[in-house]
Amino acid sequence: MAERPPTIRQRRLAAELRHLRELASFNLDQASGSLGWSKAKLSRIETARIGLKAADLVRLLDLYEVPERRRESLTSLARNARQRGWWDAYADQIHTDYAAYLELESAATLLRGYSAVVLHGLLQTEEYAREVIRSALMRFSPPAEIDNRVEVRMARKAALAKREPSLRICSVIDENCLRRVVGGPTVMKAQLAHLMELAESPSVTLQVLPHGLGAHPAGAGTFSILQLPELHVPDIVYIETMTSALYIEDPSQVHIYATAFNHLRAEALSPDESLDMLAELAEAY
Repeated sequence: MAERPPTIRQRRLAAELRHLRELASFNLDQASGSLGWSKAKLSRIETARIGLKAADLVRLLDLYEVPERRRESLTSLARNARQRGWWDAYADQIHTDYAAYLELESAATLLRGYSAVVLHGLLQTEEYAREVIRSALMRFSPPAEIDNRVEVRMARKAALAKREPSLRICSVIDENCLRRVVGGPTVMKAQLAHLMELAESPSVTLQVLPHGLGAHPAGAGTFSILQLPELHVPDIVYIETMTSALYIEDPSQVHIYATAFNHLRAEALSPDESLDMLAELAEAY
């Protein structure tokens, strides 16, 4: 059986340990020598190629003189690093890129997103999702694959709905998303009603970006920004393409997306005004 790839948590822990070593001004040879380990062992730990025992983690944190508060965060991350998620039940049905995103999303505390063409998956009804997925597959896939993908998307929503604390969602929705008739008027009316229901949740903020505003900073299209709970772990930008997914982790680039999102929020209708537009559009459908 092929070895299972490391979880997102394991990769985050490995990156944190590598960063701590560099902050402590140790190279691989120096750190591994101080611990009496081989250089290869430490390298594999820092690339998440092998697991990390609790005692080894303590030795690393002692060597790098990590403050107590950060030690607690890293210890908690290590304790949960090997946990698998609900998506593992669908491992044979979803692409590796999508599985990686689902794991990130499940760990995030805040999701900021801009929807340019269709609504974010977490905002979709089952009927809307089915039409979006069917169209994306361009009728090249059998109905069973469409059913499987819809099932995964609904399971994703259900899992996050049960999570405590809730994932905070801040979504800017281009007005064109709401006027694009996906699946017909009945599907759209139900979808808009669903958005209005979601907007009542204290963990969800929805704002509509009127198309009358013209050009704006996110003209390149849809993106999501995921904020993770660990200290010193930067936000991650996720962009889905037709054939793959792009993760942006460089802080300077993430900052550009965050700034663009803040501009979108400032230009968009307020949450109350957005609800009014949703109600008007639902009535029109």
